[in-house]
Amino acid sequence: MFTGEEDMEATALRKQGWSISAIARHLERDRKTIRRYLDGAVVGERRRPEPDPFERFVPYVTERLREDPHLWASALFDEVCALGFARSYQTFTRQLRARELRPHCEACDGVKGRATIEVEHPPGEEIQWDWVELPEAPWGEDAHLFVGSLPCSGRFRGVFSESEDQPHLVEAMDEVLRRLGGTARRWRFDRMSTVVNPRTGEVQSSFVPVAKHYGVSVVACPPRRGNRKGSVEKSIHYATQRFWRTMDATTMAQAQDGLDSFCERIADRRPRPVARLEELLGEHGAASFLEERGRRGPTVADLAELERLAPLPAAPYPATLTSTAIVDPSCLVRFEGNAYSVPPGLQGHEVAVAHRMGTDGIEVTSPAGRLVASHRRHRPGAGYVVRDPQHRADLEAVVLAAFSTDPPCRTKANRPPGEAARREAAALVAAHEDPDVVVSLAYYQAIADDLAERGRR
Repeated sequence: MFTGEEDMEATALRKQGWSISAIARHLERDRKTIRRYLDGAVVGERRRPEPDPFERFVPYVTERLREDPHLWASALFDEVCALGFARSYQTFTRQLRARELRPHCEACDGVKGRATIEVEHPPGEEIQWDWVELPEAPWGEDAHLFVGSLPCSGRFRGVFSESEDQPHLVEAMDEVLRRLGGTARRWRFDRMSTVVNPRTGEVQSSFVPVAKHYGVSVVACPPRRGNRKGSVEKSIHYATQRFWRTMDATTMAQAQDGLDSFCERIADRRPRPVARLEELLGEHGAASFLEERGRRGPTVADLAELERLAPLPAAPYPATLTSTAIVDPSCLVRFEGNAYSVPPGLQGHEVAVAHRMGTDGIEVTSPAGRLVASHRRHRPGAGYVVRDPQHRADLEAVVLAAFSTDPPCRTKANRPPGEAARREAAALVAAHEDPDVVVSLAYYQAIADDLAERGRR
């Protein structure tokens, strides 16, 4: 088939008086091809020698997919083959895609293919929350990041946590709010079970006191409507791609410091359209706002100044963070990325560690509920090893008492069974002896002689 450049050049050369043979030699083409192109014939397109073999099956396939949009192509292929379709499965699926015969399913495709519109978010009206699980964290386990986003300005903050249960959610939420400088009047969640009933959308009774403590209302997104909280979804996508993928922290505490710095230095400086600022302040107000700052357009931080968030309570909601841990050989238990000591004698036992929000301490209790240790809580994920002086002294005494000055045992010495071992062996043998069994070699010899005599006969 001729390319566009060859077609153009052949036409130009012909108008300049070149012969068909000269043009063919110049373009390294056959003379017949050159003549047919110059005569205006369509060259290189083949006509189908027979009608489209799939055409007559289109009504049946359309009706079947209207009845069941999720019918597998392989099952539908078996049906059309029974009706006379003689082409391959690949040809069949290619025709399904090219003709777009499978209808769109709204319930299964989620936001894909659905019309969208911007949702109005007045300043300080709403904050959106969501978890994101980040696999293969550098500190050896999956990371749980809780993100809160203000949809009016686009400002967001995130906090790393050890778990996604309700106490850890409340703790992470309070830390995010204090990083944002206040709370919106309404909190929006998806159907996470720690906040709302996934089926009914009603707020969990255990979360109602939390909302009352901060003076907010809780709103659940409709089922399978992730675009209703698109602000936090976009914030999570931005944080994971711009921060998490290139993060070089090795502990959770370092990751938290890096995320806080990233939000202030980079995320808050993202530009926003002037029209957004004019919606909030008016045209003249927006011009004055930008003139005072010497900029041509606003940033996320500029819009966040207009959010007018409500103040937070002096203390966080008093949720209790609890976890269980196994005491290691060093009499330490792990909690929130740090290690805390317990008295000797608990190695290998499971204990419970608890921290009540609003306090600065942790308590370690035995399975029976007895308090065995208490410590001042250190920053989560920092890798501290906290030992009580008395625990250290007791453990040193136990370790030193177990030391021995005896030489090591000889590994090649002869040690046959002793008198006590032989007595035990005799008792085992006597227990298995049958008193009715009598061993007689003479009787055995008589039997052997009798068998031999019968053989000679």
